[in-house]
Amino acid sequence: MSLDLLVENARIVDGTGAPWFRGAVGVTDGTIRRVCRAPDHGLDAATTIDADGSVVCPGFIDAHSHSDLELFADPALAPKTRQGITTEILGQDGFSMAPLYCDDRIESWQEYLSGLAGRLEREWTWSSVDEYLDEIDAAGIAPNVATLVGHGTVRYEVLGMEDVEPTDSELEEMAALVAEGLEDGAIGFSTGLVYTPQVYSSTEEVSRLAAELEPYGRPFVAHIRSEGRWIWEALDEFIDIGAERGIPLHISHFKLTGGEQRGKADRLLAQVEIARERGVDVTADQYPYTAGSSMLTSLLPPWVQSDDADAVREILADPEQRETVRKDIEEWRIDGWENVGGKTGWDRIDVTNLTSDEFHDQEGRDIATIASERDSTPIDVLCDVLLAEDLDASMIAHGLIESDVRTIMGSDRVAVGTDGLFGSRPHPRVYGSFPRVLARYVREENLLSLEEAVQKMTSLPARAMGFDSKGVLRPGLDADLVVFDPAVVTDRATFDEPQRHPIGIEHVFVDGTAIVRDGEDTGARPGTAIRA
Repeated sequence: MSLDLLVENARIVDGTGAPWFRGAVGVTDGTIRRVCRAPDHGLDAATTIDADGSVVCPGFIDAHSHSDLELFADPALAPKTRQGITTEILGQDGFSMAPLYCDDRIESWQEYLSGLAGRLEREWTWSSVDEYLDEIDAAGIAPNVATLVGHGTVRYEVLGMEDVEPTDSELEEMAALVAEGLEDGAIGFSTGLVYTPQVYSSTEEVSRLAAELEPYGRPFVAHIRSEGRWIWEALDEFIDIGAERGIPLHISHFKLTGGEQRGKADRLLAQVEIARERGVDVTADQYPYTAGSSMLTSLLPPWVQSDDADAVREILADPEQRETVRKDIEEWRIDGWENVGGKTGWDRIDVTNLTSDEFHDQEGRDIATIASERDSTPIDVLCDVLLAEDLDASMIAHGLIESDVRTIMGSDRVAVGTDGLFGSRPHPRVYGSFPRVLARYVREENLLSLEEAVQKMTSLPARAMGFDSKGVLRPGLDADLVVFDPAVVTDRATFDEPQRHPIGIEHVFVDGTAIVRDGEDTGARPGTAIRA
């Protein structure tokens, strides 16, 4: 048999969790044709790679990505592909880039999301999910991508950012937009119930929109309403929706935050098992760090963001309004609001991705220290930074503990995701999440076997997101492959130097085409927008 590509003399980790074996993988026309053990396989190919004992496995699937707009500026997405990622799941936390038909408010939407998704340095030329996916294909990208349709997006389209309950007709209009997105190829529905405008949604609203998934069997992906003080109630809300609607559930960036919940990861995982015993299909994803990251505006009380960007700037510039913001955060005056600043502490929140002349030299420093040195207050620093950066800033919150990360990491229900925001000083997870698992939790600490780790990066997210042709090395499936040296692979990105690529990821293939060869970007752009 003549092949396009042959990877031989490899340790094959097929993605199922089964023990590795020595063999070869053959590819033709972007599809795996042969997976064999025989050293004298008799196969020949246009391109043959001697893996020399390195691992070959399915391409990694980033279960939680924020590359929605970055892929237009950087189609190579090297921070992701060079850690072995061949497929990205976009539209997370309720923030998809479509469907949006409110042309007069697109700029305000971009301003609000700039700290999360960056800014689009080109014309916004799409409205529907179908048109957005077409634009991705036209851009020519290295990895494959798929998108969820976002709750916040459809709520913004119908209701704007306001704290209002939709009428029956408005709720049905939102549901119709979700259905449209699913028909256009979105692989599921997402929400982010700590973010404006979803934070204003009732359980009934969330359940009604999630009901649009029922005919498709596609997943409901959620940043649940709380990961700290009210996490148990938030989990119950989400799981009950899954039980009521009979739909798959996937929990984003599974973790515990806030002092009163740290150390309870066993209880968290038990809730997942109880849900599965009820017949609810629940999975989750996790980043392998003790710090999270989000847009800096997420520290503000929801009411601050209930209008357009100009109104937010007016509030931030008003001393009286700042005092109200301070009391809401420091005195926990808003019941049910996640309040990241209040639960984490200003000395554990670093401001990042700063470009203004006033604050660029403060990038990566914590808010408490900046406030002390400026003879200011944390709230004033927060507001001043957001104004100086035109709302386009991010933050890193050091709110987790390693023992919880390890406990959750050990679950075979939990996939790996980067949850990475791009920018001038990103969280190191943008560049290092997948090799960090392989280096730290497999090779150094033996928390996971090599096969278990690969399964969490491949077949588990593939099944959770409904990808039947990805995640496993089997003849007939997509030829998304990673070749890495398990004795060498190491993440090099740190909080001080976050834009450092890993080592030990030798080759990466998307549909049989090399996008990384010998650890370097090849310039090939074979990726496509996946439509469900």
